[in-house]
Amino acid sequence: MFSHLKEDLRVVFDRDPAVRSVFEIVLCYPGFHAMIFYRLSHWLWVNNLKLAGRFISHVGRFLTGIEIHPGATIGRGFFIDHGMGVVIGETAEIGDNCTLYHGVTLGGTSWAKEKRHPTLGNNVIIGSGAKILGPFTLGDNCKVGSNSVVVKEVPENATVVGIPGRVVMSGEKRVGVDLEHDKLPDPVAKAVSCVFDQLHRLEDQVEELQKEQKRLQSELAEYERNAQQREVV
Repeated sequence: MFSHLKEDLRVVFDRDPAVRSVFEIVLCYPGFHAMIFYRLSHWLWVNNLKLAGRFISHVGRFLTGIEIHPGATIGRGFFIDHGMGVVIGETAEIGDNCTLYHGVTLGGTSWAKEKRHPTLGNNVIIGSGAKILGPFTLGDNCKVGSNSVVVKEVPENATVVGIPGRVVMSGEKRVGVDLEHDKLPDPVAKAVSCVFDQLHRLEDQVEELQKEQKRLQSELAEYERNAQQREVV
């Protein structure tokens, strides 16, 4: 336990340039506090004290704003920066030296009692607000942009952004190959398309009304001319 605490302290020093002392980490870093609660709750969980593990996890969530299920598997060198709103599900697996920013969710898309949360390889960085949903793998050295939603497997060394997430970088090279996420429906695009279709229909109706107005004006003018001619006669 103490060896893990020392490593968790060292990780904060390595990845947060704002930190100034060990006492600052111990007193003011919710990500560090969350890992203390996780270490204890996970030990209870794997030793078949599941209710106690869930209770310790719940206390940690109340005090830190970070929810880590005691059944999750987390490797060495894990760092949560800022931390508020982070959720890590029961069957999530996280490799070594991974970093999560605030608002990240490692969630599931199924209620089945099976592997339903994502697996992160080593050296993965997840930006703030990103959602990784489902039982798939993010390869080693992946980066996920802030507020992205990823629902399909991501290869190693890739950078993913957007909703749904798309691979925009492979290593240091920009790529134009998208993930299969693009096959998912985009409700916003669909709504905008419907609005444009309605505008086109309204434009057509206005054009028809304008034509009808000109025809009626022409008939009215012809009628007035005929009436004037009859008065002259």
